[in-house]
Amino acid sequence: MDSNSTFEKLAPVHQLTKAQQRLLKQIKQFAIQHLQDNQHAVFTIYGDAGTGKSVVLSQLFYDLQQMAADSKSPLFKTQNNFLVNHPEILKVYKKIAGGEQHVLKKNFNRPTSFINQSHKNHTHSDITVIDEAHLLLSEGDHYNNFYQHNQLQEIINLSQITILVFDPRQTLRTKSFWNTDRLHQIIKPYTNGEYHLTHQFRMAASDDLIQWINHFTDEHLTHFPKNVGSKYDFRVFDDAEKMRQAIVKRNQKYGTSRIVSTSGYPSTLDGGKHYIHEGNFKMPWDQYNYTATPWAELPETINEVGSMFTCQGFDLNYVGVILGPPIYLDSKTNQVKIDLSKYTDTESLKKRKDLQDPKQFKRIKDQLILNSVNVLMKRGVKGLYLFAHDKKLRNKLIQYYQEIN
Repeated sequence: MDSNSTFEKLAPVHQLTKAQQRLLKQIKQFAIQHLQDNQHAVFTIYGDAGTGKSVVLSQLFYDLQQMAADSKSPLFKTQNNFLVNHPEILKVYKKIAGGEQHVLKKNFNRPTSFINQSHKNHTHSDITVIDEAHLLLSEGDHYNNFYQHNQLQEIINLSQITILVFDPRQTLRTKSFWNTDRLHQIIKPYTNGEYHLTHQFRMAASDDLIQWINHFTDEHLTHFPKNVGSKYDFRVFDDAEKMRQAIVKRNQKYGTSRIVSTSGYPSTLDGGKHYIHEGNFKMPWDQYNYTATPWAELPETINEVGSMFTCQGFDLNYVGVILGPPIYLDSKTNQVKIDLSKYTDTESLKKRKDLQDPKQFKRIKDQLILNSVNVLMKRGVKGLYLFAHDKKLRNKLIQYYQEIN
């Protein structure tokens, strides 16, 4: 059975592709070249979900720490930090740190902790690596003890060199709203380097199916490609319970297969169980995970429905995605639309003082919800199963699926 462990994938022990090796060399040269500059330097790695961004960063940080301990290296005695705003992924990095020389658990932090500790202790980082930079707060958030205006700006101010990965399709909350233009406004004043990762490592799906997912989450429902990938199991279901049963079978055979869903069903942060109902289907949302093991890798979570917050950044062998009530089909235009009145995760779509235009803010919130769909659809390494709550959307998806079968 394939465990598909995130720890194994991120641990710096496996061979990188030639393109990834070139990228590592390029970043290390960038760091050496600009370590003594009078201004900050920023290197940005762009890439879609599953293009190996985190794998590169994990190996990069391991290499940086070995160079920091090497008296012959130009990076000797550098003070380096690794930041990630996703608590489940942070667990994985801290687990890796326990077994690698010169890579310590204290080197890995949430951005807010790093920023607040740096200000309190008047410390400065030589090289700061940021995984999932699209999750950084782009406004103050007193609830999470962030009192400045933009986390990326603060991190750059506190670091000589900042290395980050960025994917605008994975921005999920208004308080961490980013797009490429917003990123460029922040990093433009500094010395910049960049690299675009394009090869898909996670999914065995064809490039055509990945393009279909991107079109779908750009509001365009198109026919499924005839080639979804010779080794990729793609299915559309008209019954959520039958999809659940299929995922359970895949989990029994291959491991790490889960049901996930968009928002649109009862859910509150009160510690109680809240259920997703779809016909004969009834399962509770994911519960808060107090263990050191990520939610996606706990065996018992086959009996829960994962959300974008527990699954983002993790690989599943098979994923069954429920497209909830807010996502519907406009049959006149064949466009995917969002009904915000049916969205239940209101915490993710709070108002922002700098986004006052109602039409613009509506477009942003629609895109954030569609981003969550993109994140969920790209979790499955071996297969993607779909079920849509909206009857018109479900029927059209089934019609298009029958065309390729």
